[in-house]
Order: sequence, then structure tokens, then C-alpha cells
Amino acid sequence: MTCHVVRGDPGGDGFGHVANGVERGPDMRVLSNADVAALLPMDQAIETVAQVMQRVSRGEAQMPLRHVVPVGGPNMMGVMSGALDQPPCFGVKLVSLFPGNPAKGLSGHRGAVVLFEPETGGAVAMMDAGLLTAIRTAAASGVATRALARPDARRLTIIGTGEQAEHHLAALGAVRPLEAVHIVGRRAETAAAFADCARRAFPDLRVTAGTDARAGVAGADIVCTVTNAPTPVLCGDWLEPGQHLNIVGASVASKREVDDAVVLRSSVWVDSRASALAQAGELVDMIAAGTLMPEQIGAEIGAVLEGQAEGRRDAAQITLYRSLGVIAQDLACAQHILTRAEAEGRGTEVAF
Repeated sequence: MTCHVVRGDPGGDGFGHVANGVERGPDMRVLSNADVAALLPMDQAIETVAQVMQRVSRGEAQMPLRHVVPVGGPNMMGVMSGALDQPPCFGVKLVSLFPGNPAKGLSGHRGAVVLFEPETGGAVAMMDAGLLTAIRTAAASGVATRALARPDARRLTIIGTGEQAEHHLAALGAVRPLEAVHIVGRRAETAAAFADCARRAFPDLRVTAGTDARAGVAGADIVCTVTNAPTPVLCGDWLEPGQHLNIVGASVASKREVDDAVVLRSSVWVDSRASALAQAGELVDMIAAGTLMPEQIGAEIGAVLEGQAEGRRDAAQITLYRSLGVIAQDLACAQHILTRAEAEGRGTEVAF
């Protein structure tokens, strides 16, 4: 992947401009939700995330921990900034996390990703963060599943019925030849409605739905938790040998989707070790209680992809990918979107 570099145009053509004898940088390209959807299909997102996670594990990314600000009730504003090394690019994601939005027909994540060019520091692109976040998060689970799940995994259970459930179904279907998916929701009508949508989108899949998470996990090869739950929705004594788990929904240390037994029964891989030790609620709690040692947490997924760390050992091992999401994923996907947008003439150029 080549990061975007734009040079000023002293002749006044294209992006570069001269005003009052002073050359200013490139215009900003503004990209909508529709642009993101068109320019970041799931198969391309999976490959983009796989590449950047290897760069993360090679130490080629600067990723300060996300900064979260409460903004009333369960709502939060998150700020994530970072940079990728060679070739250089950097940017920031400003995103509101509003758990009640899906009930209003809106994404639970709303905001913008801004990219900057590395020669003068000018902002060159701004794009919708909600859909980008949903796609890159599901793509990361797809990357981990491809690396860690049994090759013969065919049955998927998704706990959660929101935006992430939709994108995870697409991502997991891109890396394993799924035959059946079971949807678990808090409300039967919501789970059934999602199942209906899944049947229309994936007519070859056998789709079922219910509200009993324990029953839903039985017989699954892959389990994804993609909820806003602050307390566990998945328990360790429900797990079966050989399963692969993507634990995705809880992104702050005050929330956790799994109990201690899930962690203790599983081999754990993470996207970023620094992020996991600071913000993965179940890991933070268990380390503080002395029931888990930091060294028991396995490698970053990028190291597995690089061949520098072990992945699944055998068919009976329970593998767990703890996803928090890192800014490197946002930057890489945003850069991919911008490169395609420039080539295809999408988006709106704004003088900046």
C-alpha cells in the first residue's frame, strides 16, 4: 500500500494554488458515506487491514491510546490519532459513540476521519467515519478468523443484531465458506428481522435466530460478540473445543462481553498489546485481580500474519481474537479510499 503524497502546483492547476504570492497546499477531498461504501468493499478492506496489522507488529505505526470523553448518559466522543511510517501518512478519527442510534436508523458511530499529507501537514481528505469504522472492524475479525479459525469452520453464531453484525456476516463469509449462521439478540423480533435481512442478502446460507446465547453458541465453529453490553454475554462454560471467538463490542475498560472463564479456556490474540492491556475490560479486570498474568496474553495478530508468532496449534484449541480497533486500521482504509477516489474522480474538492 502506498500512502498519498500531494505536492503543490505552483502553476495554479489541479490541487496546488498560489494566493498573494504564497503557495498553499492541496484542496481537501470530502467523501460521503456512499463514497466509502463504493470504495471500500469488504474483500479490499480485509486485505488492507491484514497488511497494516503486519506493519503495526513491525513497529511501523504510531498509535497513542484512544481518548474518550463522556458526553451525556451512555454517549461518548472518541479521539484517535496516529501515523504510519514508511511511506508516511498520518491522520485523526473524531467519532461519537451513541449506542441508541441504531434504534433511530443511524450508525452508533458517527464522525469523520481526516488525512494529512506529509510534506507540509495539510489536510487532504475528510470522510465519513461511521461506515469506515464498521467495515474496518469487521474486516479485522475477518483477518483474524482467516488466520486462527479451523479451515473447516462452516457454522457462525453472531451475538448482537446491530450494524457490526451485518458487516461481520459479510466479512466472515469472505474468509470461510459458511453454511449456517445463527443470530442471537436480546429481543426475538429484532433477531428475527436481522435473520430475514441475512436470508435475502445471502440466499445460500441457512439462517436461524433466537434470544438464548448459550443455545446459540452450541455447535458453532465461529462466534462473534458485537454488542454494546457492559457485562458478559458469553460464558466460558458454554464453549466447545475447536471454536474461534471474535470479541469485538466492548472498546473501553469499563465494559466486557465475556466472563473470566472465556479468557481462561481460550488462547488469546490481540490487535495491539498496548491497547489490550489498557482498554480490554475483561483483561484489565483479570490482571488487576491476579487471575491472569500479562504474559498469558498471546501475540498480536500482525505477528501471526508475519510468521513471527504461532497461530492455532490444533483442531481442539479454542482461539480468541480480542479486537479493540486501532487507528492504523482507520488510516490504512482511509488511504485506500482516497487513492481510489482520486483515480475514479469521486468526492467533492473543497478549497482549504
